[in-house]
Amino acid sequence: MTDMFDSEAFYAALNATRLSRQKTWKDVAEESRVAASTLSRIGQGAKPDVNGLAALLAWSKLKAEMFISGEQEDSEPIACITALLRADKNLSETNAKLIEDIVIATYNRLREV
Repeated sequence: MTDMFDSEAFYAALNATRLSRQKTWKDVAEESRVAASTLSRIGQGAKPDVNGLAALLAWSKLKAEMFISGEQEDSEPIACITALLRADKNLSETNAKLIEDIVIATYNRLREV
């Protein structure tokens, strides 16, 4: 059986959330009520326990299905990114479009076809 939960992607998304909120890992631990050692282990590739996962998902407002293999089979990743950028209330429409253009250009250049 293959790994169904992508811990690396989860940690990367968690880190992106942390950076966008200008928080330290200590802040994340305190605010989510997850031990700092748990965050460190996840950063090293360990899978979070169910309570830690639930707390971090609640803190970050991420959805678990984003990190479960097979759950996004109908969605193009770039379409999901675009939708999220345009829904971000912290970005003007112009700035969301600018980031979208950069991401799409980079994605198309680097993706393996």
